[in-house]
Amino acid sequence: MDWPIGEVARLAGTTTRTLRHCAQVGLLEPTRVGQGGYRYYDAEALVRLQRILLLRELGLGLGAIAGVLAGQRDDAEALRTHLRWLRAERRRVDAQISSVHTTIRKLEGREQLMAEEMLGGFDHTAHKDEVVDRWGADAYAAGDSWWASKSPDEKRTFRDEQSALAAEWVDAAARGLEPDGTAAQGLARRQYDWLRGVPGAPGYPDGPTREYFVGLGEMYVADERFAANYGGPAGAAFVRDAMRAFAEREL
Repeated sequence: MDWPIGEVARLAGTTTRTLRHCAQVGLLEPTRVGQGGYRYYDAEALVRLQRILLLRELGLGLGAIAGVLAGQRDDAEALRTHLRWLRAERRRVDAQISSVHTTIRKLEGREQLMAEEMLGGFDHTAHKDEVVDRWGADAYAAGDSWWASKSPDEKRTFRDEQSALAAEWVDAAARGLEPDGTAAQGLARRQYDWLRGVPGAPGYPDGPTREYFVGLGEMYVADERFAANYGGPAGAAFVRDAMRAFAEREL
């Protein structure tokens, strides 16, 4: 069974032009071409399209997506990685939805609003205990004050930068790159520079200390909440190994 390009585009929420472009760049070929050049896609092609769409949601460009697909030929295993990321994202969004519903209900009922209820799902202090245990209360307090001082746009920009970097880590891990190779070490350098601007981190403002940088990498693997940012345990292990290699060379 196969589906015409128009129906595939409609179901995927995209355009036939985009699907044709995917064929031009070698990402998604039609299964067959019918009369008049009309394109059709079978179930295998739709699985590949699903993976392409999921990778786009991670912020990857078409070139990076092509690299991921080339490196991950087992569709089921690749989709399991996507599923772990989506479940983590669903938990985060569900918490925010619940918080907003509660606020609406209380506003309409003229009930007393509680900060804990309004800000549930937006809590940047979720990892407070880990930070305090590893690096001390002063480190947490400095970072917390720095974050609270940021405007909503600045917070959004900071999160966007982290999300884009995480997507590139996922791509690099999926392509099977070596943690101590040039590309992975470039990402480790960017991770280091991104962390350099966070007050309270050991080594601030000169840059994270070796112990802190390596410790963060270990935390990414040990805690599934962190690992989800890098595509799951395997991706987080790749990030950890690259960060450790960077620390051994540079710090």
